[in-house]
Amino acid sequence: MPLLTLLFKIERIREILVRRESELRYMMDDIQLCKEISRLKKELQQLIVLPENEKSNEEKQKEEELVQQIHKLVETRDFLVDDVEFERLREREEDKEMAEFLQSKLSKSYLQKTSRWSMSFIPFIEPPWQSLPFPKNSGSKNSLLFMGPAYLEAICC
Repeated sequence: MPLLTLLFKIERIREILVRRESELRYMMDDIQLCKEISRLKKELQQLIVLPENEKSNEEKQKEEELVQQIHKLVETRDFLVDDVEFERLREREEDKEMAEFLQSKLSKSYLQKTSRWSMSFIPFIEPPWQSLPFPKNSGSKNSLLFMGPAYLEAICC
């Protein structure tokens, strides 16, 4: 295998691993936010079941604080989801640019001259999410980082 080819493969693998690490960090943040939202919802539910006329001022204040905290966490999660989508689009554009660059720089004749290396390099530069063990993104905000809505509902609700 030519040295240049090996170098491209190693760089691509490194890039995929860096992206995967980033995705896992987003997943961890999302799971933490969902757990906290769920905990606060349970606490709020305990206060909501009390009749309004039997609630103390402290309970009413606590209820309002919980609503505000939940709202803040939901907004934070929305920003996280938007961040993930922006990152995904940026990576897709980078992959497209890299494919175009490689196709222009590595001519077919050069690739065909190398014994074990022909145009098989081109599929190697496909976006990394095609090789991940997750289903493709449905385009919905609920499918954060390739997770299905059912999985997120189980965590968040």
